[in-house]
Amino acid sequence: METYGDLVAAEDVLLFVNAAITGTGQREFHSGADEQRLSLEFLHEYMLVNYRGPYAAALALDINDHNAALIVRRLLESSREATEEQRRTEGRLIARRLRLLPPQRVYRLIGELRRAKVNNRRTRAILRDWLAARPDQALDAVKYRAGLKLALRHTHLRPVAEETGDFLYAPRRRPRYAAPLLDAWRRAHYEQGALYELPYTVAEGFADRHGIPRAAFLRRIEPRLTGLERLRLQESARTLGATAVTGDAGALARMPLTRLASYVLSLPPADRSARRTELTEALRGAARRAVRAAGAEEGGWGRVTAVLDDSWSAYGSGVKRRRPLAASLACHFLLAALAGEYTALWTSGHGDALLARPSGPTPLGRRILDALDTAPERLVIVSDGWDNAPPGLAAEVLRVWRTRLDPEHRTSIVHLNPVYDAEGFDVRRLAPTVPTAGLRDAEDLPALIEFARFAEGRTDLAELTAHLAARTERFLAAGGAAARPSAARPADGVGGGAGVGDRDEVDRDEVDRDVKDVKNATDETPEETAR
Repeated sequence: METYGDLVAAEDVLLFVNAAITGTGQREFHSGADEQRLSLEFLHEYMLVNYRGPYAAALALDINDHNAALIVRRLLESSREATEEQRRTEGRLIARRLRLLPPQRVYRLIGELRRAKVNNRRTRAILRDWLAARPDQALDAVKYRAGLKLALRHTHLRPVAEETGDFLYAPRRRPRYAAPLLDAWRRAHYEQGALYELPYTVAEGFADRHGIPRAAFLRRIEPRLTGLERLRLQESARTLGATAVTGDAGALARMPLTRLASYVLSLPPADRSARRTELTEALRGAARRAVRAAGAEEGGWGRVTAVLDDSWSAYGSGVKRRRPLAASLACHFLLAALAGEYTALWTSGHGDALLARPSGPTPLGRRILDALDTAPERLVIVSDGWDNAPPGLAAEVLRVWRTRLDPEHRTSIVHLNPVYDAEGFDVRRLAPTVPTAGLRDAEDLPALIEFARFAEGRTDLAELTAHLAARTERFLAAGGAAARPSAARPADGVGGGAGVGDRDEVDRDEVDRDVKDVKNATDETPEETAR
């Protein structure tokens, strides 16, 4: 029999998972960055102290990278407070999750651990195995030079190759390097042509140092661009007249659904109209891939109606532009693939999903009434939950529907919210009678709808714990049992520990994504040397 404490514990875990999926510590439409960070920090501390097991198990869920890194840091900082069994499970979860994080975020995490003076044997073993699994240490030395140097010092390791060590610690010692990337970096200091042999994110810093016009730089670096970089740069390149930088059709076909939706919304409406067939097919293809990856059946969900939020608040913020709207657009195409019969209702009343833009108030209550008129088997609401036209109508409609008109739950209703509410320490909910789950990527929608059932009515702690355990086992099994042999060498007098974690193949496009820091392309400053 469940106790009151069990119910509170289950609700606390659900609240944290929603926050870890949606909260990034960045400014949102209704709250600032400081509020977001303080709110998340409190939740992490609360969970670590009171529910260490579920806190670690969150690494196996579809949480975002920001919160995954926070969980890893806090678990490693508090190793002494864990039991032996907890340390074993946490070590495997941490090692697996680190391989899924972007490398620049892991290097930043290592810097935070160094500042916190966390350098026990367990931490060194985990970080050593992560470094050993990196596919190209020379590439990391060029792109993340300061981060790799700090990581090797913190883990008491030597680089794989001796010349990589010279490159990191004494770059002027060698007149040339055998590794092409390292030698190109050396020559790029005085030879403009050499910078075009480097990755774009590194070459960009050298181009600025040499005063190369942006248009000329983009024209010559074009062969070195990854597919995602081409998509990100093609609009600015066109403005500058660098017509050689064009979109990669293959990149569109490979992009995940939510990221593709963000790219589509970043295009001017005229471009979206002109490329309607291409973009629509790409979105539908990404949705079909997501359905297959989730193990679902296309058209297997019966009659589905979606209420999608494209109100002004769907713009997000200057640092998360159109992110809530991108989640709605991606869910639109995913639900269309899952449904046998599909109806989409946007809060603005517009019917052209490809031309969606943030505008107007949020009349969720009226759109939910329209949606229920279609007699759906499933009603999915994708919104930040700020129902304001009129306020509170959505909650009243859902209450009456669930308690008076459909107490047998013939229609399944779920609310997916892509925005963290810092003031409420959770995602904003529409009604107590309707389950709400945080949404990071539309690709996670089938799993989130399954998870959302725990938020409906009285939560069963035992069932929730079993669900977390099953997700943890699947997460760890997906990485394989064997870790890659260590390629980094221990420094003199430092023994290696047992391998922890699993190895994933690393997609080069993923390695290159969203890297803005080009300081690694230049020599260290005196301040960096002092640190």
